[in-house]
Amino acid sequence: MKQKTCIPQGFPMGKVAYFVTSNVHKFLEARNVLSEYKLATAKLGVDAVEIQDPRLETIAKYSVLDAVKNCGLPVFVEDAGLFVEALEGFPGPYSKYVYNTVGVEGILKLMKNIANRNAYFMSVIAFASPDKQPVCFVGKVEGKLSLQMHGTLGFGYDPIFVPSEGDGRTFAEMATDEKNVYSHRAKALRTFAEWYSS
Repeated sequence: MKQKTCIPQGFPMGKVAYFVTSNVHKFLEARNVLSEYKLATAKLGVDAVEIQDPRLETIAKYSVLDAVKNCGLPVFVEDAGLFVEALEGFPGPYSKYVYNTVGVEGILKLMKNIANRNAYFMSVIAFASPDKQPVCFVGKVEGKLSLQMHGTLGFGYDPIFVPSEGDGRTFAEMATDEKNVYSHRAKALRTFAEWYSS
């Protein structure tokens, strides 16, 4: 069976980064950051298995290899997690499953009457191609969980995460370009972009 290709028309190789994601919010954040490096971002709707594993890097590497196998292109994927100190790092690599199951409200219930609100977001970008094994780029942002949800922007746990370097607002109270000043994903993307564009 001939391998399916999925090259978007009009994107010269080396000037574009192919992002395998179904999350439009992640895509918009990536496009915003990668444009700083004169890279276009193409969103590819390619199937990529997302395994459950205690390490984000393992999840991202498996996903990017599966994506490459399915489309035969150099692509990158991103996996992220919210790690809460008082919950011993939970939900961490299971953040997506927990969000889809109990949502932000579930985390707030778990944190009820807990004084230690310290948490961090971590993002792992994994890049691979048909002739290159996965290369990973990590971004991390420290912060705290708010007592209740604030803001309507962003996605996921953004309404309860307040970055330490910010001005006291949650990610969900920031426009994309503001969030990208601090965010774990933007940090990982910038490291990736520097490597990819060189």
